[in-house]
Amino acid sequence: MVKVLFVCTGNICRSPTAHGVFRALVEREGLAGHVAVDSAGTHAYHVGEPPDRRSTEAARQRGFELEDLRARQVVKADFETFDLILAMDRGHFGLLLGQCPVERRDNLALFLSFAPQLNLLDVPDPYYGAGDGFERVLDMIEAGSSGLLEHIRATLL
Repeated sequence: MVKVLFVCTGNICRSPTAHGVFRALVEREGLAGHVAVDSAGTHAYHVGEPPDRRSTEAARQRGFELEDLRARQVVKADFETFDLILAMDRGHFGLLLGQCPVERRDNLALFLSFAPQLNLLDVPDPYYGAGDGFERVLDMIEAGSSGLLEHIRATLL
């Protein structure tokens, strides 16, 4: 079983969106018994809360469900539990790197490293923005999820 954790700041926009999109992709490809998916935040701002309603609505419009997800904060045990811990931006990556045991640092990566065609490193935070920020985030996450699944198939399964 390959275990993947997506991480953003409060675990209510970017990382639960990645969680829901990647989970659906894994299920659609018949790999639910081989790949486990979770998400968390670097901060405890929203622990126990559902994803932001704008994230949920944008995801639902594309056929992804997020309603069952609840925010949680990254805990020390995550660094031992998960095979891949994927930061949604460089700020998250730096925070995770500072918490991660040295021997587990190879398990950390930027999520968009799996979508090199986008020429981006960070998934922008749509929380304070207006307009189509949640749609743009979904575009990036769908691209990253496809590349991530290819990577897992090629190297971890």
